[in-house]
Parts: sequence; C-alpha cells; structure tokens
Amino acid sequence: MEFNILSKRISSEISASFCKEAKIDLDTNLNGNPKAFNPAELLLASLSACIIKGIERVVPILNFELRGVEVKVHGIRQDSPPKLESITYEIIVETDESDHRLESLHTNVKKYGTVFNTIAPGTALSGILVRKKI
Repeated sequence: MEFNILSKRISSEISASFCKEAKIDLDTNLNGNPKAFNPAELLLASLSACIIKGIERVVPILNFELRGVEVKVHGIRQDSPPKLESITYEIIVETDESDHRLESLHTNVKKYGTVFNTIAPGTALSGILVRKKI
C-alpha cells in the first residue's frame, strides 16, 4: 500500500495538503494560524484517526457492539532538539461490552495501527481505553 500527498504554500500564513478529493489547511505561519492545524497537531490528529480507523476495522471481526468513540490526544514538545517527547491518549468508547472485551479492543488498536506503530518506537506513547460514562 502506498500513500501520496501534495502540499502547497498558499501564502505566508497558510498552506494546504491535498489527497484524493480532500484538502486540509495547514498552519505554516511563523506566528501561528488558529484556523488550521500546525504540523504537530496534524501528527496528533493522524494518531487519533489511526486509532478510530483501527477500531472500525476490528469491530466487525470481534463482533463488538459500539455506539461511539472519542479520542483525546495530548503531546508534549521539547525544544532541543525539537520533537514530541511524549504523547498520551484516552480512547472513550460508548459500549455495553465487558471490561475484558474493552482490553481486547485496545490491544488490537495498539497492535495493528500503522500510524500508532510508526510513532511508538520514537516517542513515549501511552494511553488508556475507557468506557464512556453516561
């Protein structure tokens, strides 16, 4: 499987990435742009999308009943050298499945996520999967 993205500078304040029929505005302004994701936020959004897509992939295989998923991701940046030194996540699942089945879902997310497994070796990546409180 291969992936292709085209990114273009629109102005000194914003750029855009294009893939298939989709477009994402990018914050490439040195002063920041509140209307777009900066590169670190894009990475965190990619991780959250990977987690949700992994859940969507495994739900039918595990015959897991699911009403909703939210993913909260938090990254901490170090200055020298600049990098995300740690990333934590919380996966909130709306379901009546058992705690054992929730653990199985989390194990599958960690084991089979492309972005998850790309980030994990170079960053302190940790998180939890919890049941949504109603």
